[in-house]
Amino acid sequence: MKYRKAGFKVFAIVTSTAAALSLAACGGASPTISHAVATQSASASATPTPTPTPTPTPTAPNSVSCVTESATESYPPKQFICTKSDTGVLLWMESSESKRVTDARAAATAAAAKAAADKAASDKAAADAAAAAQAAAAQAAAQAKADADAAAVKAQQDQAQARQVQPVAPSSVYYANCTAARAAGAAPIYRGQPGYRPALDRDNDGIACE
Repeated sequence: MKYRKAGFKVFAIVTSTAAALSLAACGGASPTISHAVATQSASASATPTPTPTPTPTPTAPNSVSCVTESATESYPPKQFICTKSDTGVLLWMESSESKRVTDARAAATAAAAKAAADKAASDKAAADAAAAAQAAAAQAAAQAKADADAAAVKAQQDQAQARQVQPVAPSSVYYANCTAARAAGAAPIYRGQPGYRPALDRDNDGIACE
């Protein structure tokens, strides 16, 4: 095909030259003009080479789905990052906007975690204080009961000791009857015992009191 086109061009030039010479011989147009016309005709008859259409460079990931968080797409001079928005939807964002959104979310998360930790610490401190107060109250109650028990024991011991040291009426004291003698702590003396005196046994029942 290439050689056929070249032969056609040569044939056209030869034919045009011959025609120009004939016209010149007959008094027609000059050979120079005829040759120029032939050259233009040959150029016009050649097949033009098509100019390729440039493909536009994409500037944003319009046709790429944002399905994986933190995925990146580069479109120089910009870079886009698949970022979760405040509403929870994954969207392509420029790196600067993505950083702003993620930094704000991280700060909010940190603040919430700190608030939760502070509340947990406060609740624990309150629970510890309540437990300490309850333990102190129980200890105080136990101490009070121990003191009461010790006081009761001491009172019983004091009463027993008082009964033991109660003075006995001397034998030289005589009572009109046994009731008075017993009230004074004297012991009755029965007939036949040492110290029995009939004068003290006024009812003659065999019991004398002194």
